[in-house]
Amino acid sequence: MISTLLIRVLIILFNLKGENTVVKKQFKAESKRLLDIMINSIYTHREIFLRELISNASDAIDKLYYKALTDDAIEFNKNDFYIKIDLDKDNRLLKISDKGIGMDQDELESNLGIIAKSGSLAFKKENNLKDGYDIIGQFGVGFYSAFMVSDKVTVISRPYGGDKAFKWESNGASGYSIEECEKEGVGTDIILKIKENTEDDQYDDYLEQYRIKSLVKKYSDFIRYPIKMDEKTTKLKEGTEDEYEDVFEEKTINSMVPIWRKNKNELKDEDYENFYSEKHYGFDKPLKHLHISVDGVIRYDSILFIPENTPFDYYTKEYEKGLELYSNGVLIMNKCQDLLPDYFSFVKGMVDSEDLSLNISRELLQHDRQLKFIAKNIKTKIKTELQNMLKHERDKYETFYKAFGRQIKYGIYDNYGMDKEILQDLLMFYSSTEKKMVTLDEYVERMKEDQSHIYYASGESYDRIEKLPQTELVTDKGYEILYFIDDIDEFAVRVLMNYKDKEFKSVSAGDLDLETEAEKKEKETELDESKDMFEHMKNILGEKIKAVKISKRLKNHPVCLSNEGDVSIEMEKVLQAMPNASGIKAEKVLEINSNHEIYQSLKEAFEKDKDKFDLYTKILYNQALLIEGLSVQDPVEFTNDICKIMK
Repeated sequence: MISTLLIRVLIILFNLKGENTVVKKQFKAESKRLLDIMINSIYTHREIFLRELISNASDAIDKLYYKALTDDAIEFNKNDFYIKIDLDKDNRLLKISDKGIGMDQDELESNLGIIAKSGSLAFKKENNLKDGYDIIGQFGVGFYSAFMVSDKVTVISRPYGGDKAFKWESNGASGYSIEECEKEGVGTDIILKIKENTEDDQYDDYLEQYRIKSLVKKYSDFIRYPIKMDEKTTKLKEGTEDEYEDVFEEKTINSMVPIWRKNKNELKDEDYENFYSEKHYGFDKPLKHLHISVDGVIRYDSILFIPENTPFDYYTKEYEKGLELYSNGVLIMNKCQDLLPDYFSFVKGMVDSEDLSLNISRELLQHDRQLKFIAKNIKTKIKTELQNMLKHERDKYETFYKAFGRQIKYGIYDNYGMDKEILQDLLMFYSSTEKKMVTLDEYVERMKEDQSHIYYASGESYDRIEKLPQTELVTDKGYEILYFIDDIDEFAVRVLMNYKDKEFKSVSAGDLDLETEAEKKEKETELDESKDMFEHMKNILGEKIKAVKISKRLKNHPVCLSNEGDVSIEMEKVLQAMPNASGIKAEKVLEINSNHEIYQSLKEAFEKDKDKFDLYTKILYNQALLIEGLSVQDPVEFTNDICKIMK
């Protein structure tokens, strides 16, 4: 007689034979915590999930390809492999399918049941694949980013060489189930049940074809296999003349082969310009492009662009510098700031390297040694390209400099001049003699034998500088003057201090040291004779000026202001215009032209009419302020003084 226990066992075995076994398992406590971190903390943007799942699908096809390299029985025709994305808005389903190597039950449980176990990493180790083989996955966590946008994830997979398919399914941290199922053909389908919208998040976006296409273009455009979607088009119905019907056509939505991996000889300027436009680097056309391929200790490809025009927000806090950073054609960072120094922040473009050490989310770099190497190389390439442009394409360089020259000057001034040696040969300024933009090297080459300084004058415009009284003596000596009209110019050359052992000197400096010995003696004599008069003028003006002196720099003008100390009058204007003006002022000196007829009028008034002398002093001081472009402190008093003179 058969025992009751045996009957129960037979019933169980009979049932198992007729139905699939559903294995339900819980994630381990550590995995639950990691999954929670995955969903809520590791990834910056939810949209990253699509990049991760597409990368996994690409890995699966790669694995089959690598097996085919060592197994002649495996037929691998790259044209037969692609990644398919399907949308079902009504049921809120998004499916990503591949015809890659697939997974059996054990692999599903091992790769998906243990969070942070990388199947790709294990595959590389098992097959002794070297670093040159581009399997993207490293950490085994990207798959779980799917839970950021979905309530349930289903994976249906059939391994290469296997006759059974299996389904892995999970609602998240509660656990997962694995069961045998039906699937035609080798490969994997990942099906996401997209979450419902909330007040803060619009998950419907991930069921819209345009949104999915834009994410593919952004992150996975250069995956080596086609990514296909069914696109709805309207066509004329067969056999009719005016009836139309909706037809779905399977179309490839990614570029696959990135331009930076193509042979440079096959590419034209038009190809680079199209890439510049497609990537929305700017609305202009680039002045120059650099196509860099480095195959050394660290391998990388890069395409860089020097724009023609300044972006509207370039000199604002909102502007973000940086290059797009790819790893094996997958976008990792949209703006990698560490790849560019601030003074080259105008450069647009991308870098792709398979040697980057990425962190667990593949959004950041784990180590910066590789990045520093690439950044240093890129910096050198950009400088070399700019120097070549300056030497061989002067018009283009001047166009560039008009747009971004200020940034080069900031680079010299920044970090206490740490990078001035790199940038000084890229500087250009308007020349008083050449009437065009010149470099410092060109200026020094033209210097006269007796000239010991590089002379410059600062002002609001070239025309205004031309009329400055302070330029007269330097011009009469036949010396070239560089015109500074950017507020950063004087600050930059103060940091430079000198160029090729020639010191910079402002024409407004207190001591130009251009007088002959005879002129110096004459000046001393006149100063001694007018000592009391100048002291009285200083008392009238008080703290407004540091001193009153005889001037030998002036020829046709009666008066001017010069400065002593490190802060010039133009620098004072810049500093005073800043939001938190610190009250820094130039030490102004009022210079009187002893060869001008007004000097004699001053002497006569000082001897005979002190009231008139006081009036002359104030008017001359205000006149000097106006010449410098400074505000008259009391315009009403100034106009009244003019009226008194007229009477």
